Amino acid sequence: MELDKDEMTKVGNRLRRAQGQLAAVVRMLDEGRSCEDVVTQLSAVSRALDRAGFAMIASGMKQCLVQGDGPTADGEAPTLDVQKLEKLFLSLA
Repeated sequence: MELDKDEMTKVGNRLRRAQGQLAAVVRMLDEGRSCEDVVTQLSAVSRALDRAGFAMIASGMKQCLVQGDGPTADGEAPTLDVQKLEKLFLSLA
C-alpha cells in the first residue's frame, strides 16, 4: 500500500520543522542555555515527531479502510491488520 502523497507532504513538513527544532536544541546546548529552556524545546521536538508518526498511521488506516471495500490486484480481499496497527500506535506511546 502506498500512502497518500498529500498526507505524506504534510508529514514531511512536520519532520522538517522537527529537524529545525532539534538543530536549535543542539545549538542551545552548545551555547550553555538553561536546562529548562533545553528540555522545553526537546519536548516540542518529541511532540512534533509523535504527531508525524500518528499522522502516518492515521493515513494508513484511512487507506486500509477505504481500500477494504474491494479486492486487491490478486483478487484477495485486503485486510486491516489490527494487531500491526496497535503495535505501531503503542510504539509511539
